[in-house]
Amino acid sequence: MLDTGIYDHLLRTAALISEPLHAGIAALGPIDVTPGPHDSVAERLFVEVVNQQLSTRAALAIWSRIEAAAAAAERTPRDLFVPGHESVLRGCGVSANKIRALHAIREAEASDLLGPELAALPHAERSAVLCRIRGVGQWTADMVGIFHFLDPDIWPAGDVAAVSVLRRLTGIANTVEVAARFAPYRSILARYMWRSRG
Repeated sequence: MLDTGIYDHLLRTAALISEPLHAGIAALGPIDVTPGPHDSVAERLFVEVVNQQLSTRAALAIWSRIEAAAAAAERTPRDLFVPGHESVLRGCGVSANKIRALHAIREAEASDLLGPELAALPHAERSAVLCRIRGVGQWTADMVGIFHFLDPDIWPAGDVAAVSVLRRLTGIANTVEVAARFAPYRSILARYMWRSRG
């Protein structure tokens, strides 16, 4: 659960910016910020690549089909992310570009580019490493930083949902400047914006 000191900081900052923003955060209360279920950076990258430019619902549907296809072949999803399984992945709804990205992530992992040393890097340096992988851009690197490494201070400026909710709750177009006022907890602000979409 979110530390009460961080939660209070968010509330105080929001109150100085916009009453709807303050009310939205207050309505949710302290949220859960525990690590996701993925054991490795590669596992998180697989999911985020599938999620790219899709609604949450569509991404979950595709990932569920990948899991079902893997289970039917007595494999894990990662076993399908190598050459030879393209038709299976396309049947699950994965585009050709995303299939190539999934292959590239497996190759990066095999080349030891996704090792534990990434955890010690600042987000900008880590992003530079991840963005060298085909199909991995800044949005994907931000998601890995927020959800896998639990970096508390990333504002995902390329995330349509987080940006649109913050704009709606503040009436301010420049969300980068608004989010900067929440440093060093911009990732936590993003989590609140995602949960406020409804």
